[in-house]
Amino acid sequence: MSHVTTHVLDTAQGRPAVGVTVVLEHDLADPPAVATGQTDGDGRVVDLGPDRLEPGTYRLRFNTGAYFAEIGVPTFFPEVSITFTVTGSEHYHVPVLLSPYSFSTYRGS
Repeated sequence: MSHVTTHVLDTAQGRPAVGVTVVLEHDLADPPAVATGQTDGDGRVVDLGPDRLEPGTYRLRFNTGAYFAEIGVPTFFPEVSITFTVTGSEHYHVPVLLSPYSFSTYRGS
C-alpha cells in the first residue's frame, strides 16, 4: 500500500467523487510530482506513490474543476491543494469532503 492514500466524497451529491485526478508532490523535489492517480468507483486512490516517503512537506492537488465539469456542476474551486508533513513511516490518509463551493479535510486513518 502507498504511504499516502486519499478518499474524496462529493457531499453535495451524497456519493464518492469518481474520476478525480490527484497529484502527490514533494515541496523540495525537482520536479515536484511524486505520483499521479485517479479516484476509483469508491472515491479512493490507494496506489498513490511509493510504499515509503522521506520525511518532509508534501502536497496533494485534486483536479476538482474537471470533476465538476464532467458532472455538469459549476464550481468555485477548480483545484484543491492540501499541504501536509510526513514525519515517519506510519500511513497517511488524507480524505477530502467536497462540494462545489466548499471543501474540508482531516488526517484520516
